[in-house]
Amino acid sequence: MPPQQDDPSQLLSAEDREAAVRRLQAAYADERITHEEMDTRLGQVLTARTYGDLTPALAALPEEKGGELTISAAGGRIDRRGPWRVPRFLKVESAYGRVRLDLSRAVIEHPVVDIELQVPYGGARITVPRDAVVDLEGLHTAWKDVRYRPRAGTGGGPTIRITGAMGFGRLRIRHARR
Repeated sequence: MPPQQDDPSQLLSAEDREAAVRRLQAAYADERITHEEMDTRLGQVLTARTYGDLTPALAALPEEKGGELTISAAGGRIDRRGPWRVPRFLKVESAYGRVRLDLSRAVIEHPVVDIELQVPYGGARITVPRDAVVDLEGLHTAWKDVRYRPRAGTGGGPTIRITGAMGFGRLRIRHARR
């Protein structure tokens, strides 16, 4: 939850409520709470109006891992495009499929975004914002080279740091045209 949680009388936003639900789901998945506790606490979260109302529902739960997401597929495609929220850390795992990440219309709230690719056999294509800076220092390729031509005059936008490993597929990176 955001820093406003220090004021227990402050009203919750939809985003705050969703973050609380995610914390409950993570605690249930980690077997930190029982099914009955999940139901009870979920009811408290969904009816809460203020941060103070959330306190009993989230008591003794670990904090949510902020800004981290893993997308994985064994053999299918991974395709993210349009207006989507890019987390601070994004891990993409695809054993045999193709990966396409289009960040040109995505919501990027962080000055640096780390993308870890684990793509042993498939290829990947990443479109970055026009003003983004791309850092490929932590990326290892086994078979094919990376296709990327930095755009002259880029800067002022987010830094997209790409790490991980590409096996037999090729990584193509391009800047958005608009």
